[in-house]
Amino acid sequence: MRKHSLSPEILGQVGQMARGVIEEVGRAYIGPEDVGELLLTALVGRGHVLLEGVPGVAKTTLAKAFSATIGCRYRRIQFTPDLLPADITGTYVLNPREGSFALREGPIFANVVLGDEINRAPAKTQSALLEAMQENQVTIEGETRPLDAPFMVIATQNPIEQEGTYPLPEAQIDRFLMKLNIGYPSTRDERRILQSYAGPSPEGRAILSPDDILRMQDFARYIHIEDELCDYIIALSSFTRSHGRVLLGASPRASLSLMYAARGRALLHGRDFVLPDDVKRLAPIVLGHRLVLTPDAELDGTTRGQIIREALEKVSYRRDVSAT
Repeated sequence: MRKHSLSPEILGQVGQMARGVIEEVGRAYIGPEDVGELLLTALVGRGHVLLEGVPGVAKTTLAKAFSATIGCRYRRIQFTPDLLPADITGTYVLNPREGSFALREGPIFANVVLGDEINRAPAKTQSALLEAMQENQVTIEGETRPLDAPFMVIATQNPIEQEGTYPLPEAQIDRFLMKLNIGYPSTRDERRILQSYAGPSPEGRAILSPDDILRMQDFARYIHIEDELCDYIIALSSFTRSHGRVLLGASPRASLSLMYAARGRALLHGRDFVLPDDVKRLAPIVLGHRLVLTPDAELDGTTRGQIIREALEKVSYRRDVSAT
């Protein structure tokens, strides 16, 4: 039984705002049309996103375009091998006039933080994001300070085979709600990219405000999800844990992330309830990056995506209906 429900007017307004964001992102970023929706889904689900792709496929452009459309304060961190944790969180500096120490805030104090090439920095520096991503706060020299709301990290990384990269630790990988692989554009899209640079680059226009985002995040809490769908999410995660080619399967945090993302997708599509199709469409990008394969699986070319596809094929939902 539902305790709360959203009115058709609210659902209609949210859907209209979502379409506006997606269209505006598409003006500045030329690529897969669903990327803007997925970023907004993650934000509504209070999550963070990892973008992976080779250099030059507009990962940074995508993050900047999305930040501009949601009207939030944006900061960028360029990760390098010599970057220190204090360069991210900030540090206390002496004010010689007053003889006291004052906090010089780092770039983590923003609504949307772009961590560019996050796997260029060593694990100690990468871990500076952990507390911020999970708790929406940072601890600087023993003092805990809250971060702005809403708060979202969009991190980009190059494929691990690239020289000078460090693998992200499992604990940090698990804190990204979803991972999106940004590949090379199609011939048609690449032609559009070339043509767009003949004139001035389109400036992102704010469609939403931080208050709009906070309201959407609150609305997502009231999206109904049936017990059977929760069981379906758990079954998908359990399948990965018991798979013979998986060393480390999806954690309970992964199950929660899939539920949050499914609620966000339902809200953006104008529904106050989650469908199995929401779970199925999001499972590969929410669960896949969290899996650690066995050495044998890595050697024979098994991919995380194959494991998730196998889970979706073999784990059924008893009241399966498709989205409209």
